Amino acid sequence: MKNTIILLFGVCVMASANGQDKSHVTGPYKASEKSLEQYSYPDWFRDAKFGIWSHWGPQAVPREGDWYAKNMYIQGSRQNVAHVKKYGPPSKFGYKDIIPLWKAEKWRPEELMKLYKKAGARYFVSMGTHHDNFFLWHSSINKWNAVNMGPHKDVVKLWQQAAKKEGLRFGVSEHLAASFNWFQPSHGADATGPLAGVPYDGADPAYQDLYHEKADSADINNWLTNNPKWHAHWLKCIEELIDNYHPDLLYSDSQVPFGETGLEMVAHFYNDNVSRNNGRMTAVYTPKQPSGGRWVQDVERGLLDSICPFPWQTDTSIGDWYYQTGQSYKTAEEIIRLLLDIVSKNGNLLLNVVQTPEGDLEPDVISILDGLGAWMQANSEGIYGSRPWKIYGEGPSTIKGNQAKGHFGGISDVQQYQTSDVRFTTKGNSIYAYCMKTPEKTVRINSLAKGNAYTDKSVKAVYMLGVKKPVRWQQEADALVITLPDNVPASGITGFRVEMK
Repeated sequence: MKNTIILLFGVCVMASANGQDKSHVTGPYKASEKSLEQYSYPDWFRDAKFGIWSHWGPQAVPREGDWYAKNMYIQGSRQNVAHVKKYGPPSKFGYKDIIPLWKAEKWRPEELMKLYKKAGARYFVSMGTHHDNFFLWHSSINKWNAVNMGPHKDVVKLWQQAAKKEGLRFGVSEHLAASFNWFQPSHGADATGPLAGVPYDGADPAYQDLYHEKADSADINNWLTNNPKWHAHWLKCIEELIDNYHPDLLYSDSQVPFGETGLEMVAHFYNDNVSRNNGRMTAVYTPKQPSGGRWVQDVERGLLDSICPFPWQTDTSIGDWYYQTGQSYKTAEEIIRLLLDIVSKNGNLLLNVVQTPEGDLEPDVISILDGLGAWMQANSEGIYGSRPWKIYGEGPSTIKGNQAKGHFGGISDVQQYQTSDVRFTTKGNSIYAYCMKTPEKTVRINSLAKGNAYTDKSVKAVYMLGVKKPVRWQQEADALVITLPDNVPASGITGFRVEMK
């Protein structure tokens, strides 16, 4: 969190990763980690705390969940079996044939954005491109995009317009960097059966602008390719996205891709942003990599286990990443607890809300969002604009031995909470304490006991959020003891504003 004076600047020509000259906005940020240490975290992101993501595209069409475009080419996989049953073998009906089936005929971005804002979101992120190499923006580089095919709409632009109308910050996610190796099963063939040895459509040179060329066998198992040709192509595509839409936030589904090529993209993103904002930084870049103050670290379906000195983000989904028939969803309370734990540690939550292939939401998803919005309306005072307190929480869930491990590092985004678990934030002269599972009659907060180790100030007043009058309380030697009013739902999530003298 560094402050820097950013000078206004113009336009110059600089070399890109592929060695060709191209027009770039120049500025203080260069393609090096040292230069990116100038980065200053924008207040809008630090204050927003909660965003909603549309992880949506042609892979939703079969209603079989995430990674369909790859797994449909892996003989015997669940999604391959479903594909053969519904569409026929991938040697005859490939992913290119799924794309025209994505019509998005029930998609109403303005209506959804109103719902997301009501649910408490302060920023919104659109899918830009997943690993399937299908772009949701109007691209002059890749013909496989949503304006040319499928819904015949600039999905990114329409989402952006809807977000702006509702006053939400706007972001885009790119998953292209992993696409080059991820999509390689499309170059294979069935090993058994009547079409054994018959190539899938990914092997057809006519479609390699969708499926990519065949990868080197020494590279194919890497998440990020070592091929410099593909590095240059990735840079060209993501800079097109930045230059055409100027998002507030850009997400990469990987570490910063491809070494110096990725750093060049980040520098371009930052320079473009400050040039459009009179020298003020408002851009946020979120790769899956510790930040060191250069960007916002993203943790997929996981949590950090302590307060991070730099703002960070969890990305997770309300269910599967893409629509899947019969999938289960997180409850509103599970999402709220997740948000509180993240915010108490200086983070933000980016939540994917699963859309149907047609573009609308299932009734149970709408019900979850309504429940989330109702709680946020009464209790979000200690969330928006807050900062971490001296400690993030107390209770059994803060003991590392009780924490479930995450799949992508850190701890899982699904944790078990007890009535003694509390999460803290602070704003102004107040400390906010959220009971992750409210006891029946009395709340005891040990960290706010008289003479505690975290503040030499004494308690002035205690208010239950959503309730106008003060509650009964006593600051005792071993705990701040709060007597709950009547009719407080047991096991719910209750917030308190503790005003200090």
